[in-house]
Amino acid sequence: MPVPDAPPPEAFGLPVSRGNRFDLAEWAGAFGDLGTLIPFVIAYLSVMKLDPTGVLLSFGLAMIATGAIYRTPVPVQPMKAIGAVAAAQAAQTAVITPASIYAAGLITGVFWLLLGTTNAAKRIAQIVPRHVVIAIVLGLGMAFMLEGIKMMAAHWLLACVGLLVAVALLGSRKVPGMFILLVLGVLWGLWHQPDLAERIAGTRIELKLPPLTWPSIGWSDLMLGLVFLALPQLPMTMGNALLAIRQENNRLFPDRPLSERKIAISTGLMNVAGSAIGGVPMCHGAGGMAGHVAFGARTGGAVVILGVILVVVSLLFGGSLETFLRVLPGPVVGVILFLTGAQLALGSCDFPKNKAERFVTLITAAFAIWNVGIAFAAGLLGAWVARRGWLKL
Repeated sequence: MPVPDAPPPEAFGLPVSRGNRFDLAEWAGAFGDLGTLIPFVIAYLSVMKLDPTGVLLSFGLAMIATGAIYRTPVPVQPMKAIGAVAAAQAAQTAVITPASIYAAGLITGVFWLLLGTTNAAKRIAQIVPRHVVIAIVLGLGMAFMLEGIKMMAAHWLLACVGLLVAVALLGSRKVPGMFILLVLGVLWGLWHQPDLAERIAGTRIELKLPPLTWPSIGWSDLMLGLVFLALPQLPMTMGNALLAIRQENNRLFPDRPLSERKIAISTGLMNVAGSAIGGVPMCHGAGGMAGHVAFGARTGGAVVILGVILVVVSLLFGGSLETFLRVLPGPVVGVILFLTGAQLALGSCDFPKNKAERFVTLITAAFAIWNVGIAFAAGLLGAWVARRGWLKL
């Protein structure tokens, strides 16, 4: 569903670009989605004990392909509902196994491939009103900001300094704020965790290939992956990783529009391929695009840069990956999340003129702060009620 009367990219300070760039701003923007990537990757490695090479390699390859094909900062993120359920269940019971994670990725991938190749994704998007999509994006932005504040609360001094630095340099293309923020975070992390510095100094470069995981998937894993992981994720992915990312991309980059069909197919392909080499379920989230853009990304070059880094690290430093990820302190990750959420929320303030639709927008956004899947259902129900004239405001 195309966004009507979309303003040109220059209106957002986003120059028209027909190809990917790899300048300093793209390098800074490449790290704008670490706030969602790092926590989930750490959970998968430390709680689920997944092979780090497979996890990071699948993310890296998907990012390289996504950036090269779409030429906008379309992110590749872990599916949050699946990650949260897997980590919680694995910490309490042994029901969710690595094989069930791979099964969930395979099932999810096949589903989205069918959705894209049959053009069902486009038909679904045509059913969903625009103000419901805007509400989901707004709610996601607020949720990111709240989560960022929680992480920043662990050390307010570091968080405030990092936030001031990032905001002061947010528009600078000569000295990108992301680089200063990352350097500040790494120095702080090494100072407070001297044992990590010793472990990193002892890191050895050794080539490690990912495991082939399809043979480890049994029928019980397929059932667990479907019921406990894939199905709860479905409405969240529909709202955030299909409709919201299309809305955000086409609002910011109308010269490089995305269709629902393309998004569904790329989501399917990267999950089917990732599940074969030990990857976790992945999607394209609107919040990730906001993070890349907030810190300078204007093309798919930022996503390609991050993907290449992940591929190199996964193949040569897979055994030390968890140590590297723990260097960056939580408050700095919180600053990244907070600014990502602000970027996302600010771009979603195009409220409808109709009072009933505005009411539905606000209610849907509030639900999206809590759960995107429930917000998606609530928004559809509210829009239906509003169309029938039952909301007298």
